[in-house]
Amino acid sequence: MPYSSDVAAAEALTQSYQKLKTEISKVVIGQDDTVRLLLTAIFCQGHCLLVGVPGLAKTLLIQTIASALDLDFNRIQFTPDLMPSDILGSETLDQDRNFKFIKGPVFANIILADEINRTPPKTQSALLEAMQEYAVTIAGQKYNLGRPFFVLATQNPIEQEGTYPLPEAQLDRFMFNIYLDYPSYQSELDIVKNTTSDKRQEVNRVITGEEIREFQHLVRRVPVVDNVIEYAVKLVHKTRPNTDLAAQDANQYLEWGAGPRASQALILAAKCNALLTGKYSPDIEDVRAVALPILRHRVVRNFKAEAENISVEQLIKRML
Repeated sequence: MPYSSDVAAAEALTQSYQKLKTEISKVVIGQDDTVRLLLTAIFCQGHCLLVGVPGLAKTLLIQTIASALDLDFNRIQFTPDLMPSDILGSETLDQDRNFKFIKGPVFANIILADEINRTPPKTQSALLEAMQEYAVTIAGQKYNLGRPFFVLATQNPIEQEGTYPLPEAQLDRFMFNIYLDYPSYQSELDIVKNTTSDKRQEVNRVITGEEIREFQHLVRRVPVVDNVIEYAVKLVHKTRPNTDLAAQDANQYLEWGAGPRASQALILAAKCNALLTGKYSPDIEDVRAVALPILRHRVVRNFKAEAENISVEQLIKRML
């Protein structure tokens, strides 16, 4: 639905965001930052990786967001025996003995890839091609995926036996790496009260796929002043050890720094963050607000950092 101006569209986005937060908070309690980052990724055409221990409502959160958006939603439970065809679909013979393509669960707008590190690299890469290309290739035939297309993958950080950790190049495909922590005491009281009664909360659909596409284009049209872009690019350069702009911490504690995708993600997410808070152009504070989940999975610590128990988060915060 076209708006009279970009200002009108920006105001509509802010209102839609507030409505979405209200609907999601009916079911998901005390995850405000996570909800903001997930919705930011949707409006930026990005994908998210959620990392958290079991029972923190990662799956419920994603299902609730899908319910509030008028979009197709599919959940794929990743297991060691999952094959690429289980995700993408496969060709089968029909009654007339002709080959017919049966679409897999990847043909939806929102994909929940549950425990993505439980499946071998061959199956992981099938999903990651879809994330990057917005299309899949089966038997030499290319099939485009519906837009908007958004992958939310979850990982459990505790048990690493029998898992296949995502390589750095594949982690880089995710715009945000979001850590879910335990809820606060008060939030957990509210969760227990809400989830142990017979009352069911109905989540209303707030926004359509067409509106999301409109807002995705709007985010890219947001103007950014040069000093904000320079700040974002300089921040990424600070993470690259043994380069001209490297921070002292990077030279000392990092093996690898973030690539150019991080700079692009910082500016896109800062633009969206500005719109969600009612501004028409991002400032340095907007870049800082999204820096941690963007850089967290794009830098690699060296042995010295691990030996001294210095986390990636600590290093990024020092650079900020």
